[in-house]
Amino acid sequence: MNDAILFSVDEGMARLTLNRPSRLNAFNSDLAHAWREATTEATTRSDVKAILIDATGPAFCAGGDVIEMATSMGSGDEITALAEVINTGIRALTESAVPVVAAAHGTTAGGGLGILLSSDYAIVGARSRLGSLYANIGLTPDLSVSAQLARAVGQRRALQLVLQDRLLTAEEAVEWGLVAELVEGEDAVQEAEQVRARAEEVARFWLAGAADAYGDAKRLVRSQPERSFVEQLSEEARSIGASMSTADAQARITAFAAASTRRAT
Repeated sequence: MNDAILFSVDEGMARLTLNRPSRLNAFNSDLAHAWREATTEATTRSDVKAILIDATGPAFCAGGDVIEMATSMGSGDEITALAEVINTGIRALTESAVPVVAAAHGTTAGGGLGILLSSDYAIVGARSRLGSLYANIGLTPDLSVSAQLARAVGQRRALQLVLQDRLLTAEEAVEWGLVAELVEGEDAVQEAEQVRARAEEVARFWLAGAADAYGDAKRLVRSQPERSFVEQLSEEARSIGASMSTADAQARITAFAAASTRRAT
């Protein structure tokens, strides 16, 4: 794995840090291949029960590195191939039974929006701005933006973003349901630190609880479009029966029952 992504695992939490701060963590070939490698490892390791995605520098992710596209990528076929490399990582995250939190400080734009949408819980700073901006340079959405944005905020709002050069404020992003919460800081640097800290709190919350059950709940919601309503009901029934048989669930149910009995008496 190259230095375009910093990867570590600590007590069940995998941290993937986008690390091209001078280019606002925009994707080039190095970052694309590091992304695929890191997401594949994070979602296949048995000791990883939560994933945190964050970034160095002043922004979360500005999408694709347009300057590098213009100077070193000569054809649309090369762009398509690079997008497919990144898509492999996006599918690894969204198809896994590992919950993902994103710490998206600063600006998130273009394909960076797709990276954010690949998380299951997103934290931004009060100064954060989020948008599409593809059409500004004559491009169409990629990296799952057209696949996930409308599911997250509704078709009409998705169209407002992809058909204008609008950047949502952090408050608007929360109101639209695009992100879960925002945090504030005295300045941009402290705010980025606060965003990362809050995201880690969320990941640690999953790890301190029934981590496998959180992962399966994520899987049920994420995979629902693949099934009909009746099929989803059957998958829910199968899943709760399987989880009921685990030692973790048995211990937690016993503890809950005992606490309820004590309160009743």
